[in-house]
Amino acid sequence: MESFTQNINLFIWAGAAAATLYGAFLSFNILKLPTGNEKMRAIAAAIQEGAAAYLTRQYMVVALVALVMTAFIFQFISLNSALGFVIGALFSAIAGFVGMMIAVRANIRCAEAAKKGLAQAFDVAFKGGSVTGFLVVGLALGTVYGFHNFANDIPALVSLGFGASLISVFARLGGGIYTKGADVGGDMVGKLEAGIPEDDPRNPAVIADLVGDNVGDDAGMAADIFETYVVTAIAAILLGDFMFPGSETMITYPLALMSAGIFASIVGSVATRLTGGRIMGTLYQGLAVTVVLSAIFFYYISQALWATNAVLPAMNLFLSTLIGIAVTAGMMIITEYYTGTKYAPVQRIAEASKTGHGTNVIAGLAVSMKATFAPIILICAATLAAFFLAGIYGIAIAAVAMLSLAGIIVAIDAFGPITDNAGGIAEMSGMPAKVRNSVTDPLDAVGNTTKAVTKGYAIASAGLAALVLFAAYTQELGSGAVFALSDPKVLVGLFLGGALPYVFASYAMEAVGKAGAAVVEEVRRQFKLYKGIMKGTEKPDYAACVSIVTAAAQKEMIIPTLIPVLAPILVGLFLGPLALGGMLVGIIITGLFVGLSMTTGGAAWDNAKKYIESGNFGGKGSFAHQASVTGDTVGDPYKDTAGPAINPMIKVANIVALLLVALLK
Repeated sequence: MESFTQNINLFIWAGAAAATLYGAFLSFNILKLPTGNEKMRAIAAAIQEGAAAYLTRQYMVVALVALVMTAFIFQFISLNSALGFVIGALFSAIAGFVGMMIAVRANIRCAEAAKKGLAQAFDVAFKGGSVTGFLVVGLALGTVYGFHNFANDIPALVSLGFGASLISVFARLGGGIYTKGADVGGDMVGKLEAGIPEDDPRNPAVIADLVGDNVGDDAGMAADIFETYVVTAIAAILLGDFMFPGSETMITYPLALMSAGIFASIVGSVATRLTGGRIMGTLYQGLAVTVVLSAIFFYYISQALWATNAVLPAMNLFLSTLIGIAVTAGMMIITEYYTGTKYAPVQRIAEASKTGHGTNVIAGLAVSMKATFAPIILICAATLAAFFLAGIYGIAIAAVAMLSLAGIIVAIDAFGPITDNAGGIAEMSGMPAKVRNSVTDPLDAVGNTTKAVTKGYAIASAGLAALVLFAAYTQELGSGAVFALSDPKVLVGLFLGGALPYVFASYAMEAVGKAGAAVVEEVRRQFKLYKGIMKGTEKPDYAACVSIVTAAAQKEMIIPTLIPVLAPILVGLFLGPLALGGMLVGIIITGLFVGLSMTTGGAAWDNAKKYIESGNFGGKGSFAHQASVTGDTVGDPYKDTAGPAINPMIKVANIVALLLVALLK
């Protein structure tokens, strides 16, 4: 163990390097695979072009905001903090861009592999998702440890997290508005009015929808997990430094846990091989291997680094890591129950569709509300247990343990948009119906569940990380800060903070509604003017819909993104640090509920539609199917725009408060 302690720095760097190299290795193997016929390549090229063009425009807008923030941080805080902000923002953007660029190349290869069978298509999709997963964690770990070694300035790490979080909010919101604006508009006219299937090449919105899967569900998710990973590590380091100033163990321990999780995730990824028809079971098989190996590594690392510490016993910290793993497993089980087609909640929504659109929506809303209770009980139990073992630092380590599994969990998530795109390419290129029915549709249905599961994981980890950030905020304020409910400023802060996630989500939902309405008008216009589209003799103008949702996303993402940045500044300056602390608690509480409700409920609506499309309650084209499309339309901005974006929104508010605290004392 002594030799491990001496080489801990090398171990952390090795984890970051292994993740990055493994992602590059998988990329190389994927790009060697066949890309199908000319028609498939033309569709894939349009998706690639649209995705790259959108992200380029998005990052140009974000760069202007980042420039202003960099100048502000440099002027009022420090040069190191400004540098940290730029580095965090830059690598968050790179994580999203690289993940998306691989996904838009894996989709066509997955569609081509689908001709050979389910196992082959699964393998391509999972490897494509793994590229995103491992590049994200490799870049994140390398960024945090590299900046720390360069600057040796722990307070400046907060700005690093701020840069990553700000980019993540833009990526989640902008990508979510893009993808759901196209999806909602295309479904409302294509499925409900024209009666054509999903991803039908006659639908002018179909290319925009397929592009959106990548910029929202892949690039947005990659930036989201990158910032969650970075912020969780930084929160643990900050809290450790408050508790044991100058202790290098407080910096290396959480990062070593994350490095161990990377090595375990690589083995778990290799072990993920589909041999039967159990797609979800195979994904969980790889996760189970990762969990077991991680637990073994965590025990060894905890004993090596904490064996001589009497204040925080090594076994207590190891048990805290197991709590983080247990929360991950629990969130996945709970979310799969509420969103999987095999379980009662989704089937009840599908059954409610038999009696109409309204009853479908009512059933979906009920599921979305009910789905918050079990995760909150799980998070509460984990918080109490970790605190009992190692105080607030135990909660931080539980959150770190959760995020250490991010490599394979992001792989499971990014699997979803790749299979979704593969199904679209199969439909548009005219592949045999059996390819879609027996291969891409089952993969897509599981992909919907995996996306919901990983969003639940991200929100739960964000909740724990935010609690740690709040603890860091209180430590910065000093022992004299008391957040008493009898203090009217604290109460006002609680109310204001509790309202912010609702205001934030409302802007996101409205943005999707506006973008979707514009797409509806455009699709209707094309169907009306060009009669040959429905006959298949004229090609739709796909670029028009791409342009509409691109412009809408760029315009509508600005105001909601500024909410978690400006609100802490205004409350802190006008009402003081205690009111700001109350606001942070309010954001954490309602943000968790709103985020969980939206992501889970939206996925349940989507899979209720797919459950009907698989032949239940009349199947495709039935009255129940039409009602389920309406529910899915409501759920789309829930699960892919507003809900996921609340995750980074919570942390941005907490990080801005941490940056402000020195000015408020």
